[in-house]
Amino acid sequence: MMATTFVSVPVKKSSEVDMAKPLSKFIQATYPSGDTQAEYIRAAEELNSLRKNALGRPLDKHDSSLEILLRYYDQLCSIEPKFPFSENQLCLTFTWKDAFDKGSLFGGSVKLALASLGYEKSCVLFNVGALASQIAAEQNLENDEGLKAAAKYYQLASGVFQHIKDTVLSALNREPTMDISPDTVGTLSLIMLAQAQEVFFLKAAADKMKDAIIAKLANQAADYYGDAFKQCQYKENLPKYFYFQEVLPVLAAKHCMMQANAEYHQSILAKQQKKFGEEIGRLQHASDSVKTVASRYDEYINVKDLSDKITRALTAAKKDNDFIYHDRVPDVKDLEPVGKATLVKSTPVSHPMSQKYTDLFAKMVPLAVQQSLSIYNQRRADLVNRLIGQMRESTNLANGVLASLNLPAAIEDVSGDSIPQSILEKSKVVAQQGGLQTVDQFMRDLPELLQRNREILDEALNILDQEEVSDNELKAKFKERWKRTLSSELYKPLRAEGANFRTTLDRAVQADKVVRERYATHREVIALLCKPEAELNAAIPSGNPTKSLQGSEVVMLLKTLLASLNEVKKERETFENDIKSVQFDMSSRFLAALAQDGAISEEAISVTELDRLYGDHTESVQQNLKKQEELLAKIQAAHEEFSKSTQSNTDANQREEMLKKLAAGHDQFVELVANLKEGTKFYNGFTEILLKFQTKCSDIVFARKTERDELLKDLQQSIAREPSAPNIPAAPAYQTAAFVGGTTPAVPTPAPRSVFQPKPQPPARPPPPSVGATLPAAALPAAPATGVPAPSASMPASVGGVGMLSQAQGPPYPSYQGYPGFYAMPMPMAYNQYAYGQYNMPYMYHPPGQPPFQTAQPPQQPQQPQQPGYPYPQQQFYQQ
Repeated sequence: MMATTFVSVPVKKSSEVDMAKPLSKFIQATYPSGDTQAEYIRAAEELNSLRKNALGRPLDKHDSSLEILLRYYDQLCSIEPKFPFSENQLCLTFTWKDAFDKGSLFGGSVKLALASLGYEKSCVLFNVGALASQIAAEQNLENDEGLKAAAKYYQLASGVFQHIKDTVLSALNREPTMDISPDTVGTLSLIMLAQAQEVFFLKAAADKMKDAIIAKLANQAADYYGDAFKQCQYKENLPKYFYFQEVLPVLAAKHCMMQANAEYHQSILAKQQKKFGEEIGRLQHASDSVKTVASRYDEYINVKDLSDKITRALTAAKKDNDFIYHDRVPDVKDLEPVGKATLVKSTPVSHPMSQKYTDLFAKMVPLAVQQSLSIYNQRRADLVNRLIGQMRESTNLANGVLASLNLPAAIEDVSGDSIPQSILEKSKVVAQQGGLQTVDQFMRDLPELLQRNREILDEALNILDQEEVSDNELKAKFKERWKRTLSSELYKPLRAEGANFRTTLDRAVQADKVVRERYATHREVIALLCKPEAELNAAIPSGNPTKSLQGSEVVMLLKTLLASLNEVKKERETFENDIKSVQFDMSSRFLAALAQDGAISEEAISVTELDRLYGDHTESVQQNLKKQEELLAKIQAAHEEFSKSTQSNTDANQREEMLKKLAAGHDQFVELVANLKEGTKFYNGFTEILLKFQTKCSDIVFARKTERDELLKDLQQSIAREPSAPNIPAAPAYQTAAFVGGTTPAVPTPAPRSVFQPKPQPPARPPPPSVGATLPAAALPAAPATGVPAPSASMPASVGGVGMLSQAQGPPYPSYQGYPGFYAMPMPMAYNQYAYGQYNMPYMYHPPGQPPFQTAQPPQQPQQPQQPGYPYPQQQFYQQ
């Protein structure tokens, strides 16, 4: 079987994210304490561990590693409809690096951080496709099991990349990194499909299937590879990976190789059909394709075996045709195209993908159901409150009417100097509930509770304000580089929620003001009801009502009507308890609607169910209210007749007015206590809501700060990698090496940095260019008796001593060897062509009789002497 190469995709890398903490906070804020909440929190911790296993370590190229990724992806799909993942609710920021970006010399790589679960799903799915391609590339294609596994994984990878292409833009609210862009993953999907088709071709060839089928499979693979090659070639926004990591040449080579295989097997079919000319034409076409691969892409694809096989077949076919058949060989363009057969298709992505999937949050209902339940509960609460409110209002109305008529005290006051029984009972109720002390305590507590709620709300909004100011400053500094949602836009829902909370608190303040005014109006009467019986009796004026009316028909009628009214009020208490106790699990109803229709029509379902649950109670309440209305009308008529029958005198009127005030004071006390208790309960409950709101604001700001830090880090690395100037200006002339007579610039020979073994002498170089006019031999000074040969007449006046570059700028006097005043300058540690001349020479001793600066030359030696003051071996120089 031929040696072949398959393209595999690198996996993306992700930063660590703590999913357990924010999910647990949401669960604690949403679900009541108990076993269910604890179970959900454990599931959140398990999900966090699953992410660490899937993304926090390198994965082996094995089925088990792929299974971990698939399980994590399935869990993401299951929690997506159950948690409100967004920037302004449950904010979790996921950071992923570009799979194809290898960073730069300064570190870092292209990465993107988004608070989007869809982004996390797309990146995890990309790793599924990448790992599947790597597992497929590791399979042994020499056996049937390896071929089947490779085909399966390539088709899975193709389907995964195709799914990302279709969904990635809708899952993100901004441009993705290049590796998961639609063009990139679309090309990867096609490459994986081509490789799966090639594997099927290899299996068909190994199984020795019919040549017609094998040719069609190979031709289809060639078609896929050709399409993938075109996409890589013409898509300018694809990663450099496709161009510099051997992908593009591999695709081109595979296209030619598959065409060669298709033509080869089709030539066998032509031979079987006695079409010998077509056989030769197809073999020639196959040979040309293989030669293209061998000449251009030999380092990527080895086609020697295929080439030899085609060459042998072509040689044999030509020989037979030349000697036996003499069939005309058609031109390549005249050959009938080879058919195509597709045995592969992209594996569709469907949830669940894992074979061992178990929903960690199976008992948690989807977010759509949660929202519908929340709206339903609000509708139910409004209905219940309306019914209870109507009944309590009717009770207050009845008590007010009776108090204004001094009933039942008027028909109980027989002596005129004792406290009526109803008033005594009312006084006892006030005293038992604490009287003025209870009301005063509530009145002192309310402002403290109000202030606490305001401080929590102010602190929550202040957190948003501070982060928004910081974000605006960074936006003003980096401008278009600051690519993330503005805090002012992101926090609009939170600020609207905070404004609603503040409005609610303002309404509560107005309600507290009304309660205080009522309390101030009735405080004295309530204080009177709290006094002992003797003091209360003394405070009530005496009167002389007609004792003869106590057994009259009108009094008996009033007593009967009052008894009926008391029964009506007690009946309402029963109704209130029944209404509060109604329970029904609407989650199953909403889940059924979601499963059936794919959406929930909350209003229609809720109205229908509320009418079914509370229809009878609503009708009973209305009948009760109507009955009370009729009783009050009869009581007022009977009292009017009773009033006409009594004697009218001043004392009796004063006594009656006092009894009315006491009855009204009792009613006001009961209502005040009830209102203050509700106010206290409201403030305490509102504190919990505001604390959750504050936590939400803190979590979002924390996530924003994390995102800000990541973005700042990326910006810093990006700015560091940018060149300071687009074009570096040319160096000025004085910085460049000097040109002498238009020749090559002088480049000094660097001094050696370490001791090396002596190398062979280089060949003699040509003489350096002449600087001045050539001196005649007679004009040259005589050589001193130092053993240094005099320069020849043809030698130009050198600039510098032996070993110096002749074209370097020298002092304004001759300094060649042998001239009086020549000084062999010690070579510095690093060569400097300007470091010579008499002005920077160190003071050196010279013997008497020698010219100044003339160094004593040692006797002629076979080897050149060490340069003075230079601790390393002397550099070799060319003899002049």
